[in-house]
Amino acid sequence: MDAHDSGLLAGARSAATRLPAQDLGRARCFYSEKLGLEPVDERPGGLLYRCGDSEFALFQSAGASPGTFTQMGWQVDDIEAVVSELGRRGVVFETVDLPGLRTQNGIADIEGNYPSKGARGERGAWFRDSEGNMLGIGQPVT
Repeated sequence: MDAHDSGLLAGARSAATRLPAQDLGRARCFYSEKLGLEPVDERPGGLLYRCGDSEFALFQSAGASPGTFTQMGWQVDDIEAVVSELGRRGVVFETVDLPGLRTQNGIADIEGNYPSKGARGERGAWFRDSEGNMLGIGQPVT
């Protein structure tokens, strides 16, 4: 019996993201000063954050993130306002210029979305945290 057949993880209480940080103090400052997030809990070598009903953790790591793909994202109601405010706080957004995916003022219009989300597309923006982790912001287009 494989995990898919048995639904081992389908009944899990939640799923969470873990992001590496070579310098946990520097990461804590970035998440606080740039993103306005404070940890809800901490342990030696780790910081736990909550946003809505999800959580993510930063953990002390000697390894570095490649930052070549989105590792975590937030869904927001007004991506233009969020991108504008984060930019004001010093967050630098990625410029993307690929066939079918191009950012304009830091935001890309993405055709298609998961049918279960009830949207026809999404608007997205990406940036790296102080540790090189690629983070995304998305807003469904209905």
